Amino acid sequence: MALEKSLVLLPLLVLLALAWVQPCLGKESSAQKFQRQHMDSEGLSSSSSSPTYCNQMMQRRNMTQGRCKPVNTFVHESLEDVRAVCSQENVTCKNGQTNCYRSSSTMRITDCRTTGSSKYPNCAYSTTQKVMHIIVACEGNPSVPVHYDASVEASS
Repeated sequence: MALEKSLVLLPLLVLLALAWVQPCLGKESSAQKFQRQHMDSEGLSSSSSSPTYCNQMMQRRNMTQGRCKPVNTFVHESLEDVRAVCSQENVTCKNGQTNCYRSSSTMRITDCRTTGSSKYPNCAYSTTQKVMHIIVACEGNPSVPVHYDASVEASS
C-alpha cells in the first residue's frame, strides 16, 4: 500500500520540481534583460558615485561574462518613471526603427565605458554620472522598455 502511494506521489513531485526549476532555466525576456542591464533605482545612494561602481555593477549584472560589454548605462529612477517614457515623445532609433521614445524630463544615469587597459577577463570601466534625457526602444502591450538607445543633453 505504501508503495502505491509513493508511485502516485512521484509524478506530482516531479511536476512540482519542474515548475520550480523551469523559470530558472527559462530565457529572460527583452524587458527583463533591459531591467537587468539598465535599471538601478537603488543606485541613488553614494555607491553610484564610487569610481568602482561600474566595475562592480557590470560584473554583478553579468555583463562581463565571455567578454567585456564596452558601453552600458544605468538609470537611477524608478521603473515606473522609465516605463512611462514609452508614452512620451516618439523619436527614430539609431538603427532607423520607429519604436524609440525620448523622456520628457531628465533622468539621473551612470555611464559605464571600458577603459583603454580593459581586457577580458579583467574588465575595467570608467564611471560617469550624468543628468540627461534618455531614449529607449519599447515593445509589447502594454509597451515597456526593451533597449537603451541613447542619452541626450537637456537642451536637445
